[in-house]
Amino acid sequence: MKKTLLSLAVISLVMVGIIVSCKKSDDSTPYTCTTCSQTPDAVAANDASSKGIYKGTIIGSSGTIKFDIANNNSTITATLIIDGTTVTLTSTVVPTSSGVYIAPFTGILNGQPISITFSVNSNGSSPSITTSNIPGHPNSVFSIAKETSSALVRCFEGTYHNAGNNEDGTFNILVSTIVKGWVGKSRAKGGSSATDINGTYANNILYWGQGTTTQIATVNGDTFEGTFNDGSGNITVKGKRTL
Repeated sequence: MKKTLLSLAVISLVMVGIIVSCKKSDDSTPYTCTTCSQTPDAVAANDASSKGIYKGTIIGSSGTIKFDIANNNSTITATLIIDGTTVTLTSTVVPTSSGVYIAPFTGILNGQPISITFSVNSNGSSPSITTSNIPGHPNSVFSIAKETSSALVRCFEGTYHNAGNNEDGTFNILVSTIVKGWVGKSRAKGGSSATDINGTYANNILYWGQGTTTQIATVNGDTFEGTFNDGSGNITVKGKRTL
């Protein structure tokens, strides 16, 4: 009888272990960017002005940047997040109603000074980074877009794997109606130059280039993932929203 009870106890413990294990595997929840805005931060008064909100991704290593150019007629700051480290940058250059707005933003990263010069036309068009000096992150490149009161800019950090030549790299993109789909940059691991990438976006699908013929990934909430063939082999891309 004692042996029977012991056997039953062992079986019960095994069954509990199996149930707990199954519950853990079923408990996985989709990734959600809890710090990301779900509606535009930009105010309507700045939609056609150099003032407002600008968001972007960085390759070198990988990160995001958000500029607040007097969006509420007060602060002129930028928030840089690179490899998980957050830095606040500031500028004293005030935007005007005419001419190109060019402003150097400065801050401290890991005890060293950094500088990023931001440029945009007076109507908010053609935002760009003209120069940057980020210690520990040489050859940094940026993709920047203006956010408007009706067009949210979503920034995704991702990776790619090219099975044709066994190449891995970074695949960072912006998704917004303001850029008529998605834009970004990719760079092979260990490389020093980046490639411009872009395409259209419709019904949660990212398409390569213009049109909706070459599907590269599906956007599922705050993530994207997919595989396509560019002629050299199958390329798998995946990423998650971080801004």
